[in-house]
Amino acid sequence: MASDGAAATPAKVTPKKANLLDPYSIKHLLDETISDVVKNKGYTEDTRLGNWKLGIGAAVIAVALLAQFYPKKFPQNREFLLGCIALYVVLNVVLLILSYTKEKDAILFTHPPAGSFNSTGLTISSKLPRFSDMYTLTIASADPQSISANKPVHFTKSVTKWFTKEGVLVEGLFWKDVEKLIDDYNSERKSK
Repeated sequence: MASDGAAATPAKVTPKKANLLDPYSIKHLLDETISDVVKNKGYTEDTRLGNWKLGIGAAVIAVALLAQFYPKKFPQNREFLLGCIALYVVLNVVLLILSYTKEKDAILFTHPPAGSFNSTGLTISSKLPRFSDMYTLTIASADPQSISANKPVHFTKSVTKWFTKEGVLVEGLFWKDVEKLIDDYNSERKSK
């Protein structure tokens, strides 16, 4: 990790490489790097939604296992199996609703930075359409109804700006773009 006096740039490590013919590989690499940049700026990851999804998923598995290994055979456990099937469906629908309403295309939820007066963290989301090189990064408030929430900021740029011909990510350029977007979000809050 960088010391307090060091500049906020990536450490010298093995270069990150992506398959330039695979947009999912490119998006995954950029999303991982964004997570590093945001954490380097003092934000900590908010894992509450992920924990809820894991808990509900574990409940779905428990219901399925209970239905499979219930001690009675089929004709005697018909009502129990119907109840398990209904509960299985309901829990999976709850997972889908969480994904579509809360998670959307977010790659990272954060808490506010330590020592800040903000009461809300960030929601970082990204898009890279399948046959396009245009990558869109959006930073919004984790709680849009909060009084300290700010208007979302975003940029759309070609991924060719951040990768060499061999598929190596030029992290310095990408870090600067992401840090500038975070600073734009935070400076807009100060100008309210």
